[in-house]
Amino acid sequence: MIIPHSLLSPAVLQGVIEDFVLREGTDYGEHPAGAPTLESKVSQVRRQLEQGDVVVVFDQASESCDIVSKGSARYKAALIVETTQQEQE
Repeated sequence: MIIPHSLLSPAVLQGVIEDFVLREGTDYGEHPAGAPTLESKVSQVRRQLEQGDVVVVFDQASESCDIVSKGSARYKAALIVETTQQEQE
């Protein structure tokens, strides 16, 4: 299910974005010069959400949220689920 990021409270959205960014890799301490910080990565993902390049999806089976690209298979699967649910209503 696609969740419009604008419907999430600022705190929840921040948590979803941070969770997504932190899953990219492990922070082993100090960043080498020029390496992106958590804050810069969060800002980048927030911009992508606002521009519509990525979306928040909720998976009912795992009861978890993720951020996916509109070109990804998970985005397309979420669209199919939403369309099917709307047709059944």
